[in-house]
Amino acid sequence: MNYSYSKDNQKIELAENEEKDRYSIQLYQLAATGADISGKDILEVGCGRGGGLTYINRQFKPNSSIGIDLNKKAIAFCVKKYSNEKIKFFQGDSQKLNFEDNAFDAVINLESPHRYPNVGLFLSEVYRVLKLRGVLLFADFRSQYDLRKLNRHFKNLIYKCMKNNVITENVLEALKLSTPNREELVRKLLPKFLQNLGRNFAATEGTITYNKFLTGEYEKLFKFL
Repeated sequence: MNYSYSKDNQKIELAENEEKDRYSIQLYQLAATGADISGKDILEVGCGRGGGLTYINRQFKPNSSIGIDLNKKAIAFCVKKYSNEKIKFFQGDSQKLNFEDNAFDAVINLESPHRYPNVGLFLSEVYRVLKLRGVLLFADFRSQYDLRKLNRHFKNLIYKCMKNNVITENVLEALKLSTPNREELVRKLLPKFLQNLGRNFAATEGTITYNKFLTGEYEKLFKFL
C-alpha cells in the first residue's frame, strides 16, 4: 500500500481484481509513463508485495522486470504469486544492490527511501546499476526540512532532473477517494485496539498523517532523472 495518486479522478483501465488497489496502482502508472520502458530492463527497489511491478510488467511490456525488497516474507509472496520468465523477485538491500554495473534502463523507487538509513548511498548504487541514459523514476514524501536534505543528495550526484513535480494535492485527492477501502482493510486485518494506529498508517481522511499532507507539513515529490 502506498499513499496513492489521483488527478481529477481520472481512472485508468484496470482488471476487476485490481480495482480495490486503484489509487495505489495509479502511482505506478505515473512512474511508468515518466519514460519509455517498453522492451527495456527495469528494476524496482522496494517492491513490497509486487502488485505494482506486476501491473507495470503487464501493461508496459518491458523486456525484463526485477523487484527487490528487504522483507523476506514479501518476497516469498511475490515469488509464489507473480514470478515468471519476465518478472523475478529477490530479497535485496537498497544500499547494496546485488547487480552488475550498467544493468538496467530504468530503476523505479516509490515511497520507500524515507526509511533508508543512507539515501545518498542508495542513490549512488542506483547510478552504478543504471545504463548510460538510464533513468530513475522516484516518488517519496518528506517533511519540509527533510525534503531539503533529500534534494541536496540529488544535487551531490551526477543526475539531471528532467521532471520534478510536487504531487501532494494528487495524494490528498487519492487518499480521500480511497479512505473507504483503506478503512475496510484496517477493520479486516487489525484488532479493534490497533485500528486507530492502522488508519493513521494508511493515512485515511482525518488522521494525523493525512492532515500533515493537508497542512503542507508533508510534501510528496515525483522525480524523473
